[in-house]
Order: sequence, then structure tokens, then C-alpha cells
Amino acid sequence: MEIPAVSPLGVKDISQPQQWEKNSQENLDSTTHYRQQPGDPPTETLEQGVSPEPANRSLKNLHETENLVDGLEGDADKSHESICEMPGSLQASDLWYCPDGSFVKKIIIRGHGLDKPKLGSRCRVLAFGFPFGSELREGWTELTVGVGPWRDETWGELIEKCLESMCQGEEAELQLPGHSGPPVRLTLDSFTQGRDSWELETSEKEALAREERARGTELFRAGNPEGAARCYGRALRLLLTLPPPGPPERIDLHANLAACQLLLGQPQLAAQNCDRVLEREPGHLKALYRRGVAQAALGNLEKATADLKRVLAVDPKNRAAQEELGKVVIEGKKQDAGLAQGLRKMFD
Repeated sequence: MEIPAVSPLGVKDISQPQQWEKNSQENLDSTTHYRQQPGDPPTETLEQGVSPEPANRSLKNLHETENLVDGLEGDADKSHESICEMPGSLQASDLWYCPDGSFVKKIIIRGHGLDKPKLGSRCRVLAFGFPFGSELREGWTELTVGVGPWRDETWGELIEKCLESMCQGEEAELQLPGHSGPPVRLTLDSFTQGRDSWELETSEKEALAREERARGTELFRAGNPEGAARCYGRALRLLLTLPPPGPPERIDLHANLAACQLLLGQPQLAAQNCDRVLEREPGHLKALYRRGVAQAALGNLEKATADLKRVLAVDPKNRAAQEELGKVVIEGKKQDAGLAQGLRKMFD
């Protein structure tokens, strides 16, 4: 089931995520506008479709990454490879840098063996120091990689990445950008064997993708577009490993992800996902509408007008498209008036 079109109304600054009302169904059916002033830079994200919180924002360069580990003992210029693959005794300066820059791991106690948790691995974990609201119970807990609602929040995503880098018995501290509290500490006591995604059968990947999609729609309706975007992104990554053209569910996943990205203030990414939908289904009305909204937010008024008119040509009573097109026309007239005034001043 595809989530309903998100209809805009009124002008709001989309540099911050939209505030949700308590009644989630009203938000799905209501009209909320995502306009971004022309010239404003588009929002970038780490993971496809996700606007990063400070805890998982990609670091701009190595210098910024090294600032995260100020106060740690030892030299931060050591190898960035996993300590599980490094010979010799453990040093206080042994660090592992998450490839996407979302955190730096300091290994306190070396694990043993070379195996690490994979998809489906049940991990017995000791966790301390996670901030209030992370929904992770401190102390001993059991987490399954790739399964469960614990992965929906930002902290769950970080924990999963960390677990996939750990060996059995390893204890580590996580340093995160924007986290000023005490270091987060994880111990991986044990785990069961899992599988890499390439080991899964096509039917298994499709089943997992359906579960992620259903969870994403549930989160969207509950007022959590960020968590929904993570689920849709994970579902797409599973399906993208299948031979082209892939299952038809990919179309709806891209369209749903675009709806989340509009709410998260990411019009450029939303437009890109709509492009992927329209490449395979040129008449997809929700993708046309959402791309029109995204183009308007980016200041591309001609492109926005073209998409919205295509929607109205098929569905003349589409109120959301009518309202958005009216706002685009008004904005275009304002720009024309400003340009005319500027030209007159040049010749006065």
C-alpha cells in the first residue's frame, strides 16, 4: 500500500522538519506546504532519504573526524581498520572510524575471532550511556541485526552499524558528533551466525523488503517520517540487488520515500526519487505532484508548473495540485515584478 500524497498549503520554511499533529490521519489527509526560498541550498543526507540528526551527520573531512576523539588517550592517527583484523596487543589509541563518518569507535577490550554479526544474527549486548529517548534499555539486552523496531530511531541505526563491526567479546566506546554526554559503551558478549545480503534468495529479499515497507508506512502514519524514510531506504537497498527491472514495489517505495523527504526538508532528494518513479511509470500522478512540490521548493517554477499541469490534465479536481499551482503562479509574478523593477532602475 502506497502512502497518500502529501498536499501542501501555505508557505513554511522547510529548513526544519515539519511538526506533526497528534492526529496522524489528519496529517496524511491535510495539506502542508514545503516551500523553500529560491537560492536556498538543498539539504544533504548521509543515508538515502534521511535527514541526519547531529548523531549521524556525515563528517566533512578527516580533521573534523579527529576533533571527535579529542580527550581520548593516544594518537588519533592510527590505522582506521577494525581492531579485530590488527595484530599485536591492544593500544589505548586503537580507533575504528565508521565509513560514513557517523561515529568513531574506541576499542576498550579486544574481541576474539574474525566473525562479526550479519543479517539475522541475535546479539547479546551490554549497553550503557545512551541518552534519554534512545529507547534502548541499559544493561543486558538481545538485539537481532536487521530485525525489529529498535532500528527505527537514529540511535538504533548507529548501534546496528557498530555491532556489524565488532567481534565476539569486544567492548567499545562510541564518540559521536553533537553528543556532549559521557561516552556510549557497548559490549558484544555473543551472537549467532547470520548471513550477508548476497547470500539471501530472491524470495527472502522480497519478503524482507515488504516487511520494511509495511513498517515504514506504519511510522509515516504515526508521524515519524524520518523513521519511515529509513525503512523505505532499507527496503530499496534489498531490492536494488535484484536483476533489473526489479519488482514493481520499487516504484511505490521511491514515491513514498519522496513524500518523507518533502516533510524532512529535502526537496532535491525528493525530486530525484520522483524521477526514478517517472522513468518507469511516466503517468504516476503522486510522483508528478511531489516532484512539482519539490521543484517549487527549489525555485524551479517552470518545471513545477509543468508537473502540476500534467496532474491537473488527468485529475482536474485535484485540490492539492490546484492550490500548489496557484502559489507557483503567484510566486512567478512576484519574481517577474522584481525583475522588471530592477531593469527600470538600471535605466533611470
